[in-house]
Amino acid sequence: MKSPRTKPEPSEGSGDSQRSLFGEILDWMLAPLLFVWPISIAVTHYFANIVAGYPYDQALRENVTAIARQVRYAEGRPVVGLSGSAKALLRADEIDSVYFHVMTRDGRRLAGDKELPVAPELARPANDNGDIAFRDGEFNGQDLRIAYQFLADPDRPEERWLLVEVGETLEKRSQLANKIIASVILPQFIIIPLAVILVWFGLSQGLKPLTKLRGRIEARRPGDLSPISTRKVPEELQPLIEAFNGMLERMERNMEAQTRFIADAAHQMRTPLTGLKTQAQLAMRENDPERLLYALRQMAGAVDRASHLVNQLLTLARAEAGSGAASQPLAPMNLDRLLREIVEDWVMQALENYIDIGYEPADGTTDIEGNSFLLREAINNLIDNALRYTPTGGQVTCRVVRRRSEGGEPEVVLEVEDSGIGITEEQSELVFERFYRVDDAGTEGSGLGLPIVREIAELHHAVASLRPNPKGPGSIARMAFPAYQEPRAEMAEDVVLPVPPGSA
Repeated sequence: MKSPRTKPEPSEGSGDSQRSLFGEILDWMLAPLLFVWPISIAVTHYFANIVAGYPYDQALRENVTAIARQVRYAEGRPVVGLSGSAKALLRADEIDSVYFHVMTRDGRRLAGDKELPVAPELARPANDNGDIAFRDGEFNGQDLRIAYQFLADPDRPEERWLLVEVGETLEKRSQLANKIIASVILPQFIIIPLAVILVWFGLSQGLKPLTKLRGRIEARRPGDLSPISTRKVPEELQPLIEAFNGMLERMERNMEAQTRFIADAAHQMRTPLTGLKTQAQLAMRENDPERLLYALRQMAGAVDRASHLVNQLLTLARAEAGSGAASQPLAPMNLDRLLREIVEDWVMQALENYIDIGYEPADGTTDIEGNSFLLREAINNLIDNALRYTPTGGQVTCRVVRRRSEGGEPEVVLEVEDSGIGITEEQSELVFERFYRVDDAGTEGSGLGLPIVREIAELHHAVASLRPNPKGPGSIARMAFPAYQEPRAEMAEDVVLPVPPGSA
């Protein structure tokens, strides 16, 4: 039994075939050339006919003038004195046929070919100054170029004016025009391929900086994330290099964050794991149930501390890696509502420690752009830090206020005020360093809570601080966020005009 055939899944982006930049530029340069070439041939043909017709028009003009000189008046009647040799000389053309006639206004032929047609518009002279004009005509199925002249005599009535016309077929003109076109077009069959070769060579030379840049990138060491120098780089490639350097900088920051995370995790996890192993070994040697129970309690506490440390390390790593808006999107949210929900979760633990935890509702709008998960983690760290360093019978107060920053911009400030041991001005910056703990704290902790708060604050374009409480003992932790601004409407609301009474 044959197994059913399965079609391979198309790879990502398989619908778009890869295009060569060299081929793309070459196409855009040669395609207009191939489009313009037929147009140039048509334009060349048009002007070649004009140039080729000019000398033959001059010959026709001379013939008309020669015939007009042979016209005289005898006893008031026009007479054309063309001899047989003159007529033979006029028609002496081995290629084209030449026709002529001399006619009166009423259509009476005095000399020449009677079959040569007269244009209807020439029944009345268009000019009476004796100029020679040209027109196109047809005779015996052949196209003609005709030169004509009115012999106007102001001493005679208009009815006695004469018309002299000389027509010639267009064979010589066509031959000369074809020679002109051939002399222009034939060299192009050599010039255009040569131009294509030169364009190909020029593009190859022009794209060499890309090849050199590729070589520079390929020659870099695997761990080298230093920016690429833009010296001696073409101006068109500088934005690409700058964007690539920006990507390298972001990658370097992520790598440093990962390295710090690994180092911090290895350093901090070694102590609780070592203690846990020691407690387990002691418990294995104990026969006294009470001492065994004590060892197990110590092990449970060590596990809790290790779990808390791991959670804080993971949160710190996530906050450090979330510097981009794509990885940690921010959305409008109400900070006061979030604080109230978090404070409710800490009430029971505060009561167990006999600490009065309070929440003061905000007066006004407290909307910001934030990430709910990260902000919840930051607020939990602030409240946990306040409860740890507040003795029994103390107070912790949480609030959100809206105010103006020093620059006059509206901001929303979250405050966690406690009545604990407090800190000094010198310690107010050190507490945001990783694993720093106040010497006289007397409490357990990893020293990562406030660094996590600062990382999350920077992600939200906020400022985190911890200062001594000016009202008394303790300290005040703050996170100042830019207030959320509603986007302005692009269009004003429609204005409803009152309808006049009685209108339809």
